[in-house]
Formats: sequence, C-alpha cells, structure tokens
Amino acid sequence: MTSTIKVNKIEKSDGSTLTLGGPSTAVTLACGATQSGFGRTGTVNWCTTAKTSPFTAESGKGYFVNTTSGGVTVTLPSSPSAGDIVSIKDYLNTFDSNAVTVGRNGSKISGACEDGNLSDEGESVTLIYVDGTRGWLNTQTDDTVVGAYSLEMLVVAGGGAGGGSDHGGGGGAGGYRESTQTVTSGTTVTVTVGAGGAVGSPVGVVGGSGATSQVSGPALTTITSAGGGGGAAAGSAPARNGVSGGSGGGGAGFSGQPDGTGGSGNTPPVSPPQGNDGGDGYYSGGSPNGYPTGGGGGAGAVGGDGSGSNAGAGGAGSASSITGASVTRAGGGGGSSYPNGSNASGGAGGGGDGTRGSGPANAGTANTGGGGGGHSGPPGTVAGGAGGSGVVILSMPTANFSGTTSGTVATSTSGSKTILTYTGSGTYTT
Repeated sequence: MTSTIKVNKIEKSDGSTLTLGGPSTAVTLACGATQSGFGRTGTVNWCTTAKTSPFTAESGKGYFVNTTSGGVTVTLPSSPSAGDIVSIKDYLNTFDSNAVTVGRNGSKISGACEDGNLSDEGESVTLIYVDGTRGWLNTQTDDTVVGAYSLEMLVVAGGGAGGGSDHGGGGGAGGYRESTQTVTSGTTVTVTVGAGGAVGSPVGVVGGSGATSQVSGPALTTITSAGGGGGAAAGSAPARNGVSGGSGGGGAGFSGQPDGTGGSGNTPPVSPPQGNDGGDGYYSGGSPNGYPTGGGGGAGAVGGDGSGSNAGAGGAGSASSITGASVTRAGGGGGSSYPNGSNASGGAGGGGDGTRGSGPANAGTANTGGGGGGHSGPPGTVAGGAGGSGVVILSMPTANFSGTTSGTVATSTSGSKTILTYTGSGTYTT
C-alpha cells in the first residue's frame, strides 16, 4: 500500500541531523544542508569549462578535466553526506599520459584510506558518497578509481659470452621483453637481474650463457627473459655450434667438419619473440681467408653469418623510450676470424666487437644484455668476451609512486612518470 503525505515544511525537534524513514530506509540530512536527488546514481550538473589545474569538487557537479599539460588533482568534498555525487571525465583522452589524482579529503574511496587515480585514456567516473565504511563508490562499470595503475616494464637478461680461440663466435644478447600491467597498491613486485655469461675456462671453449631476468608479483603475469647463448669455439661438434638462448650465440667453422650453426634465439619461445638466432660459422680453407665465425643474435636482428674472409656482425638490439629517451639494448657480440680475414663489430645495443690476437677480448656492455665479442688467436691463449649484465626498468605515474624500493635501483623522473632502473635484484612495493 502506498500512502501520500503532503507538507510544506518538516522541522527537527533536536540534534544536528534530520532523519527520514526507518532503520533500513533512513535518509539523514545535516542541519543547514541542502539535499536533492536522494540516492541518485548518475545525475549531475556538468561544468562545461574544462579544468586544467587542481581544484576541489562540489557535490552535484560533473567536471571535464584536461591533462594535456600535466596531471591534475581533483579533491573530493570535505565532510560529505550520503548521496553526495561527483563526476569526472577525460576531456581530451590524455589521462593515460597525465593522470588525475582523486584526493579523498579525509573520506574513504571504495573502502580504502588512500587517494584514487584515473590513468586510462577516455576514463569517466561517477562517485557517490555512501557511508563511513565504504566512503565514495564509483557507480560506473569500470571501478578502478582507487589504488590501481599501469606499470610499464622492460626486462633484459644477461648476454652470452663470446667463444674463445682459436676462433670463436659472438655471444647472443640477453632476452628482451616489454610489458604493461595493472597493479594495485600495497603489493610487492620482485625484480631479478641476470648476470652476463662468463668466459670459457679453460680458454678456447664455448662462451657461457647469460642468466635470466624476471619481474613477478601477486596478480602479475610473470615476465621472464632468458639469458643469451654463448658463442661457439673451434673444434668438433657440439663446440662449433652456438648455444641457444634469449638470442643465440654465433657458430664457428672447423677444418674437415661441417660448418657450425648459430644457436636458436627466442629459447624458450615467447610471443612476441625475445630475441633472434646467431649467425653460422664458415670454414674458408684456412689461410689466407681464415675461419670466419658467426655473430651473436640481437633483440632486433639475427647475427651475421661468417662468409668468405669476413666474420659475421652481431645482430642489432631493440630500442625503448621507457626512461624518457630512446635507448638501444641487447645487441649481439661480433664474430672473429683466425688467422686471417676480418673481425666483425658487435650489434648496436652493447654487443662486444670480435677480436684477434693475444690482447683481451671485448665484453658486452654492462646493464644492456649485450653479447660478448668472439676471439680468435693461437689455440688456448685468450677466451672470448664476457656477456653484459641485464637490466630491469619499471615506469609508473609519479602520482602513484610509493617510494618504497629495495636492492640496486636508481630512481629518476621523466615528465609525469617515475622510472626505477634496477641493475641488481630488488623489490618495489606498489
């Protein structure tokens, strides 16, 4: 049964609030407050002049926010009452570049005592204050206002070492992988940085493979990059074949034997691929052409094959702008040739050049995952170059950066992003 009561005015008898209804249907109004749209779930009056700087929202209003020039903080009303409502909309689809921080102003958001974040392109939210337990709740489908943000990651493994005398192939670059995932506040991200491959011992043997780099944590898809494969050394099978890995090591030719093949890249396989194959070795008949070896594979290209009197170059690495500037990493090591012929350069992105003679071999560049250069010389004299160590880089909106890290990590900023560069293992608490 429905009853209708018509009155001009309701006055409270005492206290600071007026309560309408019973225990399960009550609506409470503060003295002096103006309330309309009880229990409404979406109706606001929109302010059609876009906001470009920090401001405090008013209940009952919607705001278009323009973050083209930088992030904006929207502070929610203080001391809200049940039914208060605020809407926020991305004006130019730039929240993914410059996020909006939703200041809670003393009230909870989705039950959490923390500010919210809007970092998705074109995002729109409608927040209604419910009570002291849950605070402000988003009534739209995408309920990601609080504690969730995008974490970009670059994971590069350690590069493989080059093969040693008397002729060795270039080491393969460490596996190279990128990912963007959503994280929530309060969880720990674990970072592992792989070491570069060790030189062969005794000298004149296949270079060691690099170690794995990884990012893992609760609710994250674990990203693992495999170490680069070591470069081959002259001799019978399997020594003349490059080792498989994130990128494969270069192969080596040998008198009276089939030419050694480069190791396979993208091992184990992932999509998109984390690296490329190493180049094949070539036996050209010894003097005067020598024994040109293959270059190690890089993240962006295969290693070059030994051919004629020329060793194969290391494969080029891949470029990333995760730090705010374009940097190329994970280049393959260059191949070598003995006793004649030309040595080859390492691939762009830290690959070591191939060498010949009694001098030291060229290592892959540290914290690039570059492969070590192959070495050629009198048998048993000099090993190939060591692989370059890996690196893990995390990037997130500065508005969401917790400041809680451990391990070997450098912190920097670029625009609206905070960047964590791990050159050794550690953690980040979101």
